[in-house]
Amino acid sequence: MGLNALRRLLGRRSLIVVCICAVTLMAASCSSASRSKSAARSKRLTNNLASTTTSSQFGPPQGPGQLAPGSDPSVLPGPVLIADSKNNRLLIVNPQGQIIWTFPRPGDLAPGETFLTPDDAFFTPDGKEIVATQEDDFVISVIDVATHKIVYRYGTPGVYGLSAEHLWNPDDAQMLPDGYIIAADIKNCRIILIPPNGTAPSQVIGQTIYPCLHDPPARFGSPNGAFPMTNGHFLITEINGDWVDEMNLAGQVFNAIHPPGITYPSDTNEVNPNLYLTADYSSPGHIETFTPQGNLVWSYHPVAGAPQLDQPSLALPLPNGDILANDDYNDRVIVIDPSTDQIVWQYGITGQPGSSPGMLDVPDGVDLAPPYSLDIVHASTMG
Repeated sequence: MGLNALRRLLGRRSLIVVCICAVTLMAASCSSASRSKSAARSKRLTNNLASTTTSSQFGPPQGPGQLAPGSDPSVLPGPVLIADSKNNRLLIVNPQGQIIWTFPRPGDLAPGETFLTPDDAFFTPDGKEIVATQEDDFVISVIDVATHKIVYRYGTPGVYGLSAEHLWNPDDAQMLPDGYIIAADIKNCRIILIPPNGTAPSQVIGQTIYPCLHDPPARFGSPNGAFPMTNGHFLITEINGDWVDEMNLAGQVFNAIHPPGITYPSDTNEVNPNLYLTADYSSPGHIETFTPQGNLVWSYHPVAGAPQLDQPSLALPLPNGDILANDDYNDRVIVIDPSTDQIVWQYGITGQPGSSPGMLDVPDGVDLAPPYSLDIVHASTMG
């Protein structure tokens, strides 16, 4: 195995978890007093849900569309936000394959500020900001869409740790309607909740102790996702042991199952109360749906002549029943029609990393633009 192949296999989410120290940090719930401090922000966010802007807020299309042959723009309800990890950027691409927003542009970053390896990115519940998780740079950044400025950051760039303002491979940070940020902290074996403009977590669920093992809520086997459900709970994905847990923010666990046939579960989320969707961050990789009882419903099988998936890390359901996914090491974002297993939309050239229009380099996260974005759809029940 060459160096580049080894880097691709182990570079961003190693299964080997070595925690800094054996420290128990667990809180069953936030106090109502601490959460009430953000009541004004919560009201503002909620009131803005109905007025979230659409693609017109992002800017004019840049050049002609750059889609793979055979792509059908009509399968998407609107633009797609892409965390283009190795290009150190976020893109918003319309269904025709035209870039309509980029971060950072020249001058967007303050002197001395960096924006490296965005791993995931999700719109906030008001649609006006983007929460970007920079897993391998150990920070979470909040970017104002209109001004192209980082308006908040938690963590210390390039420095992992456990103390205040430190994370160790955070993943899938998302903002709740009250302004709190929930995130999985993979190598610290925990789920955290960060208050608005906070400098330390207000709530920690899970113990940081080696090894990271499945025993929720006491500790988690390297959690890599905490996704909202329609009942107000969250789906927690654990790498070690192949687990998916349903849990609320009080740390109460309602269900724990194994996604069937998955080697490395990634970012499990809810299609509906009776159906979950997960990616298998493996090569070849898989995308599948399954029931809360752990029964397989559908698994993607490439049609003859199509390439296998290569370490896909996130798949999200679309309103029309199709699946939007980032196929990380195939350098593409795709839409799959589960009824045919056909790829019906693709941005990026399969297996060819690049930064020019129509090209990506390890796209590691996706979200739909408002009003279809994940945390707008779930805003009424999140937390």
